[in-house]
Amino acid sequence: MKKYFYVITIQYLGYRFHGWQKQPDVKTLHLMVDRTLNFILEGKYFKSLSSGRTDAMVSAESAAFELFLKEPIEDQDAFLELFNYNLPQDIRALNIKEVDENFNIINHSKVKEYLYLFTYGEKCHPFCAPIMTTILDDLDIDIMKQGAKLFEGEHYLRSYCYKPTDNGIYTRTILTCEIINNIIYTANYFPKQSFILKVRGKGFMRNQIRLMMGTLIDLGKGKLSLQDIETSLKPDSNIKMDYIAPASGLILNKIEFE
Repeated sequence: MKKYFYVITIQYLGYRFHGWQKQPDVKTLHLMVDRTLNFILEGKYFKSLSSGRTDAMVSAESAAFELFLKEPIEDQDAFLELFNYNLPQDIRALNIKEVDENFNIINHSKVKEYLYLFTYGEKCHPFCAPIMTTILDDLDIDIMKQGAKLFEGEHYLRSYCYKPTDNGIYTRTILTCEIINNIIYTANYFPKQSFILKVRGKGFMRNQIRLMMGTLIDLGKGKLSLQDIETSLKPDSNIKMDYIAPASGLILNKIEFE
């Protein structure tokens, strides 16, 4: 029987969800997406598969999932409109495109870009909480910018994987890693100044960006040195970085399929 394959790009605010993957008794993004698809497809066969998981409370500007159907979508614009009409307001579908059976959203080579939005030194308006992390202590942003650059290139990243095993692949390449002033997100209740850690790479491990961010926060507080980060990136380093920055500042910004 012929099957039809589509890639749907979505964005979402992750604050009230327990991540992407379906789990018993909690509200997840995959659950809400599938529930909506089941409704608009009126019970017809479908299967959805994500390009990767995001953790609880992590948001996405642009994430993607593959939709498998046994009947074609005749009018893709109308389908997208109906999908959005029925999705909860913190999830929005951006576009849909048909792919062939050779496309595999998990195995297809891709580059992901993550942003981590943060500020420091003052208690912020509570509305900031869903997408921005506030560090109440002072941070040395200049040294943090230097520290971020140390992650660029090919390194041994076992120290930046949550609960690493003995057989994981820890030598990985980070294409770019930098801290920039936040001019992307604005709101009248935001603090005067905020910052973004921007990281691009082909594959990230569990909690990797949040462990990197946590390490940079400890660097900015003076708890760690640039030398500590350099040492943690050396082959066979067994230094344990244990400060995982809060999830709600993390945003999957885009996925580029190659």
